[in-house]
Amino acid sequence: MKKEYKVEVVKESALSSLFLGSSKMPIKKMEAIMNKYGQEGWDVSFQVIEKRRLLFFWTREAVVITFVRSIN
Repeated sequence: MKKEYKVEVVKESALSSLFLGSSKMPIKKMEAIMNKYGQEGWDVSFQVIEKRRLLFFWTREAVVITFVRSIN
């Protein structure tokens, strides 16, 4: 049985990271992405949160979501 993978990256807002120093992850956006791929038969394989550089002095977090599904 073969498997197929798909990766989505969801980032926190750049403006709120610049002005507030940090912000919340966009949970509603993550839910929408997960529900969309779930309806297409994809399952979440794993997630990781990473910090990404924003300009010179700021960082923002991003969630990397890996989806998997079996193909025939």
